[in-house]
Amino acid sequence: MNCGRYGAFKGSRASRKQDQKAVSMISKSEQKDAQLRAARMMRDAGIQIKDIEIEKIEVVDFGLSQLSVEGVQVFSMVNTDRLAAKVLVLFPHQTEPEHWHPKVGNDPGKQETIRHIWGDLRFYIDGPDTLEEGFIVAGKEEAYSLRHEIVLEPGDQLTFEPYEKHWFQGGERGAVLYSFSTTVRDGLDGFTDPAIQRLTVVEE
Repeated sequence: MNCGRYGAFKGSRASRKQDQKAVSMISKSEQKDAQLRAARMMRDAGIQIKDIEIEKIEVVDFGLSQLSVEGVQVFSMVNTDRLAAKVLVLFPHQTEPEHWHPKVGNDPGKQETIRHIWGDLRFYIDGPDTLEEGFIVAGKEEAYSLRHEIVLEPGDQLTFEPYEKHWFQGGERGAVLYSFSTTVRDGLDGFTDPAIQRLTVVEE
């Protein structure tokens, strides 16, 4: 297992095995399959990605080990201390969980503009309950508090201010979208679901 930024396990071999079982993860093959699938969707949307860049696509399962249900695929084009640009890919009926971008030190928090490029996409924000086309992940009613549905067409965009809670979901075809923002610190995002861990662990 590649523990990455989680650090090395300590203690006896038996305790390490127990700890490893307690850590949610995805398999290496699942990661590779998701990267290839996301790259195909990007190309179908007219976004060019080189073959050598495919392995740079981040496959995020939020530590929930149900990638096809709750997850997102992220291709970062640039992330500096001033700006960031990413391509986000949602597989059909895949949901990125409810979250917000908090203040970090002297940084007031990430301001983000989403622009829909291809596929079927719906966002959920604060407001009256208008949920109609989308769905709440089974058994997760409390983790998805926002029910005001906005269905985006290709070319539509939304801007989110720091601390503005939101979640989004792919439809029948999934979705490909751009994210343009101030600097990204995804590992420090806030999530309504307390079970979420932002950094994905991949089993070798």
